[in-house]
Amino acid sequence: MTRIFHIVILILVAVSGAAVSYAADKKTPAVRFEETVHDFGNIKSSEQTLEHTFRFTNTGDAPLVIVTVSASCGCTKPEFDPKPIAPGDSSEIKIRLTTRGIKGEFDKRATVRTNIKGKDRKVLLTLKGLVIPSAD
Repeated sequence: MTRIFHIVILILVAVSGAAVSYAADKKTPAVRFEETVHDFGNIKSSEQTLEHTFRFTNTGDAPLVIVTVSASCGCTKPEFDPKPIAPGDSSEIKIRLTTRGIKGEFDKRATVRTNIKGKDRKVLLTLKGLVIPSAD
């Protein structure tokens, strides 16, 4: 009887260890941006390059990796650090926009792809504004 009791205890310890190991493997990164839309407002057409920095924090419990940041057009150039961001740490994505050739309202986007699993894997960042003729 004692032998069966010890075997049952060993099995329970092994199963609980596997459950803890499985739970540890379920750690995941999460991202929270301070903002995902930036409105430049009215921009004079003589201004050629605009820039905005989107700041974010890894709110998860595993390292966050920005895999890619792809722009919606050639006038938008994103910059980011590809190094993993530890849980609780922050980083930024800088986006430069060339307004040459843009007239009127603009709405330019950059898609951020991360190592997060599921629907939260992508984040859309938006730059918008209105290019007005400059009085020359």
